[in-house]
Amino acid sequence: MTIGHTYILKTERLQLRQFTLDDSEFIIRLLNSEGWLKFIGDRNVQTKEQAENYLKKGPLKSYKQNGFGLCMVEMHNGIPIGMCGIIKRDYLKHPDIGFAFLTEYCSMGYGYEIASAVLVHARNDLNMPTIFAITLPNNKNSIRLLEKIGLRFVKLFRTEPEAEELLLYST
Repeated sequence: MTIGHTYILKTERLQLRQFTLDDSEFIIRLLNSEGWLKFIGDRNVQTKEQAENYLKKGPLKSYKQNGFGLCMVEMHNGIPIGMCGIIKRDYLKHPDIGFAFLTEYCSMGYGYEIASAVLVHARNDLNMPTIFAITLPNNKNSIRLLEKIGLRFVKLFRTEPEAEELLLYST
């Protein structure tokens, strides 16, 4: 583990730490990966400045306001592979778990390993008995992972009338 980073938890193969502005290169790579663009959407993050703004307005702001947020998922050797964490969205009654991984690290059990640990952390350390999750109906990998970590489908919903339909899951 690197000095100066705030680590949240450690699993058998992974560690979860808060993002810093130094992670802007990784953010550009992740937010422009095939899976992110297909299932989350284009956030128009192409430059270091745009990546730093994404971090400032997203994860870093959430750490200050909520005491939690999306975090960097790293292997123990420090190689970044994705993000995972708890998010508080205005349109959901309860916080939700979110995750995204670089394509080359998908289907290796990393998502299950870190998402399971994040759920335990949210329940035990953050005192969150109910955790939601949202995903697109065609995101089969996310649906499988949500069900594998114990979340159950609740309903279809939209964040606003003209928005895409989403699946809502809950613990």
